[in-house]
Amino acid sequence: MKRNKMHIATGQNPDHVLQGTGVKPGSDSRRPRGDSTLAPEDAARFLSCHCSGHCPDDAKNNTCETNGQCFAIIEEDENGDVILSSGCMKYEGSHFQCKDSQFAQTRRTIECCQFDFCNRDLKPELPPRDTEPPDPHWLAFLISVTVCFCTLICVTVICYYRYKWQTERQRYHRDLEQNEAFIPAGESLKDLINLSQTSGSGSGLPLLVQRTIAKQIQTVRLIGKGRYGEVWLGRWRGEKVAVKVFFTREEASWFRETEIYQTVLMRHENILGFIAADINGTGASTQLYLITDYHENGSLYDYLKFTTLDSQALLKLTYSAACGLCHLHTEIYGTQGKPAIAHRDLKSKNILIKKNGTCCIADLGLAVKFNSDTNEVDIPLSTRMGTRRYMAPEVLDETLNKNHFQAYIMADIYSYGLVIWEMARRCVTGGIHWQIFFVFKVLKMLCSCWIFSTLSCSWSVSMSCWLPSREAWSCITLCCNILLFSCSKARDFCTFSSPSFRSSAVGIQERLSNIS
Repeated sequence: MKRNKMHIATGQNPDHVLQGTGVKPGSDSRRPRGDSTLAPEDAARFLSCHCSGHCPDDAKNNTCETNGQCFAIIEEDENGDVILSSGCMKYEGSHFQCKDSQFAQTRRTIECCQFDFCNRDLKPELPPRDTEPPDPHWLAFLISVTVCFCTLICVTVICYYRYKWQTERQRYHRDLEQNEAFIPAGESLKDLINLSQTSGSGSGLPLLVQRTIAKQIQTVRLIGKGRYGEVWLGRWRGEKVAVKVFFTREEASWFRETEIYQTVLMRHENILGFIAADINGTGASTQLYLITDYHENGSLYDYLKFTTLDSQALLKLTYSAACGLCHLHTEIYGTQGKPAIAHRDLKSKNILIKKNGTCCIADLGLAVKFNSDTNEVDIPLSTRMGTRRYMAPEVLDETLNKNHFQAYIMADIYSYGLVIWEMARRCVTGGIHWQIFFVFKVLKMLCSCWIFSTLSCSWSVSMSCWLPSREAWSCITLCCNILLFSCSKARDFCTFSSPSFRSSAVGIQERLSNIS
């Protein structure tokens, strides 16, 4: 007896597949006619099969006839009940039906045979279930193993980073101890800087010394905050220093200012003294340090709030600021030369007051350098712009030639002229307080660049709003004090609306030096 097993896929109609042949074994159907060739199904022998559940309409005594095969099928219905049935299968397609797909989605098994009533002895069995409900003990074990594995990974990662942090800390202290050899005990910042100027490259302290100083500095308190970052009072071996901490987004400004300060022959008594620059990474954040000299009097802007000036103090401030600006603008030729530099953001908040009552220029993050060898203007990548209240008319109306370095120089001169006004408004001489003629507080409320441009681009409009006319100012100052008159003339030469008429920093310096 020959048996075949199959799983019937869901979607097939068993009543269509498993049915009687509908062919009655008569003499006409079994005898060939003449010499004609018979089809395989006509030549096949007819079988009698037992039928149950799949009987044709003309079946008698649960018997059907077919020229194909007898079958028996067992299946599980939707309710989970097992149904066993049998019947006749047509010759056509019977071999495929008995050997059909093994990818059954419903539990069914069919067996076929090819002799009379053979399907009575067929005992098809249901296939095993594809999925069995998981053992709860096995599921608990699997969850426990997964949790333990994840915990092990977390502990390993924590231990790794802790080990790495301790290693970095040990290396930091080891490097710090090794670097102490580069800074002998008892050396002050002044000694180190003087040594670097006489025996070094002229561009400041060596980088290793800068990093050592930056790591050894202790911050004391916050003394200022701006759009670039914060300024802290720090101490290094008992000496006070200013620590400028840039925001991470202002990295371009930090890099530019560090680059300018480290320019050869940059150090000058009227330029803020640069000490060191370093990047301090803590893993979670990065701090950009710029360490400079500390000046207790703060910025010129803050100094003028609480201090009035006499004519000598005014002259001292204006002259020292002019000297610092002249040093920036001047190019020094030679093997260790210095390029010409324009500040681009000169204002009273960027000028510091030293103990001796002189000025030093600070905040060079927007500075522009000029390379005379290539005749190129080195403009910083920072997106920051200067302060509108101190901008020259050509900057406000965007007519400044950005490829011409002299244009930046003249814009600095205009800003310096406004700083002279700001200093002169706090001058008291001859019983006259000159603040009445300066209304910067009103201008500070004007946020529209168009308004500033309108006021600044026309001399007659801007001066009539802010100050008395040139002639009236000259008469008042000449009668009261010759020094104040000279300062007013210096201001005049700085604030012409046309850049070509403005004086240079050297000319202003010479004019003010002749007064004393």
